[in-house]
Amino acid sequence: MMFQPDTARSKNRETSFDRAERLIPDSHAERNLAGAKRSVYWLDHPDKPAAQHPLLEDITTDLAVVGGGYTGLWTALIAKERDPQRDVVVLEAAECGWAASGRNGGFCEASITHGESNGEKHLPQENERLIELGDENLEELVATIERYKIDCDLTHSGMMEIATEKHQVQWLQDEAQPSDVIPSEHGPEFLDGPEARARINTPLAYAGAFHATGTVMVHPAKLAWGLKRVCLDLGVRIFEHTPVRHLRESPATQRRDGEASSVVVLDTDNGTVHANLVALATNIFPNLIRRNRLYTVPVYDYALMTEPLTDAQRAAVGWAGMEGLADLNNRFHYVRPTLDADGKFRILIGGYDAVYHFGRAMRSEYLNSEETYVKLAKHFAALFPDLDDVRFSHAWGGSIDTCSRFFSFFDRSFGGRVVYAGGFTGLGVGATRFAAKVILDLLSGERTELTELEMVRKKPIPFPPEPIAWTGVKITTAAMVRADRREGKRGLWLKAMDAVGMGFDS
Repeated sequence: MMFQPDTARSKNRETSFDRAERLIPDSHAERNLAGAKRSVYWLDHPDKPAAQHPLLEDITTDLAVVGGGYTGLWTALIAKERDPQRDVVVLEAAECGWAASGRNGGFCEASITHGESNGEKHLPQENERLIELGDENLEELVATIERYKIDCDLTHSGMMEIATEKHQVQWLQDEAQPSDVIPSEHGPEFLDGPEARARINTPLAYAGAFHATGTVMVHPAKLAWGLKRVCLDLGVRIFEHTPVRHLRESPATQRRDGEASSVVVLDTDNGTVHANLVALATNIFPNLIRRNRLYTVPVYDYALMTEPLTDAQRAAVGWAGMEGLADLNNRFHYVRPTLDADGKFRILIGGYDAVYHFGRAMRSEYLNSEETYVKLAKHFAALFPDLDDVRFSHAWGGSIDTCSRFFSFFDRSFGGRVVYAGGFTGLGVGATRFAAKVILDLLSGERTELTELEMVRKKPIPFPPEPIAWTGVKITTAAMVRADRREGKRGLWLKAMDAVGMGFDS
C-alpha cells in the first residue's frame, strides 16, 4: 500500500497524518503489527543485568535515594563522586531502569527547559544561562559515559526536524535564523525538501532543519544499566524490589556535641532505612510528599520498533547519519534508527497520542493501547512508503511525569533533609542529570548558583483536582488537534492556557 502526500495546500483540513489514518486500511496496520511483542524493545536485551536483592533488614545511611531510574542513579553516582566516603543507598520498587528510563526513545538533548523557546516563555530572565547550563550538562553527561566506559550505543548524530505540512516550512526557515533567544551556535541548518529527503527519504518532508549539536542518541535501557553498574562499582548499595511505603521523622536524639538531631526513616516491606538525607526520584509514581501530587499528571506515550530492515530497505530509506527525527505538529512523533545486538538496522516511531486517564490513574493495562499502535503503524507507512512490508517486532507504552511548564521542578521538606525532583515531561534523558546536581546542592544546605535559580525556587502551576483536570486535558487535546488542522493557529483556549502559564512552546 503506497501512501502519497497531499500536494494541495490545506487550511482547516486534514493533516498528513489525518489523511494517512483515513486512507491506509486498518488491515494494513494490523498485518504489520501481527506478531509484535507487547513488551519494551530496549528492555528485551541479552545484556540486562540481574536484579539486586531486596532490603531485608534495618540499615542506616548518609543518603537514601528513592527510585532507580535516571534521576536516582545520577544522584547516587554524583554523590559518590563528590564524596567517595559518603554512604549512599538506592531503593528501587522494581528494577533499575524498568519504567520511563528504559522505555523512552533515547533522545538525549541539551535543553533542560524542554526547548529554548519554552524556557523563554517561562523563565525569560535566566533562559540564556539555562541554555548554557544545559550545554554544560550534556558535555558532562557524555564525558561520564566515556570515563566509565558505559556501553549505551552513544551516537553523536544530532537530529532533524521536518515540516510535514507546507505551512511549517516557514517555521523551519525562521528557526534557522539566529536570534536573541537562540544564538547562531544553537541554530540548525535549514534544508529544502530535496536536501531533507536526501538525508532521510520520506515524502512527507517538505523541508528540514538539521541540528548537528545539542542532541545525542542512546540506548535508554543500557544507559540505566550502565549507571547502575557504575554506582555499584563506586560502593553504592542498591536494593531492588524494595518499594518505600512511608517517610517519617525519628524522634530527636542528643548528640555528643550537645545538639539534638533526628533522621528520616524510610519504611519498606521488609526493612527500615534511617537516613540523614533523602533524595526522592520517583518520577510519576505517587509522591511520598503528598503536597507534590497535584503538580504532575501521568500521560501515557506509546512506541513501535520495526523488525530488522534488509539491505535494500535500508538503502531505500537512506538515513546514513543515524540522526533522530521529529515533526513539528502539536501531537508530534519522535522517530529514530538503531542498530540491534547483531548490527541490524531498525526504526522506532513513537509519540502522537498522549493519553490521560481520569483520576490520574496508573494501571498495567494502560501500558498498551492497540488503537494507538494502529495509528502509529499507519503514520509509519505514510512516512516511509518504501518500507511497506516492514513488520514491527515490539510495541509498548509508558507514563510520562507531565507538569504544567514541561520541565523539572524541585521541593524541599523535612527541614531540607528531603528533596524531590520531577516533572521532566518526556525530556528527562539528559535533564535528569542536571536535576541530580540540583538535588545534591539543595541537600547540602549551601547556597550555590543552582539553588538560586528561579527554575529551582519556583514551582509550576499545579493541576486542578478531578473532574476539572480530566475535562481540561480533553479540551486542550481537542484544541491542539484543531491548531494542527489550522496551520498551527492557536485558538482561544490555547491562548488562555498560554496566558496563565500552562501553555507549551517547544
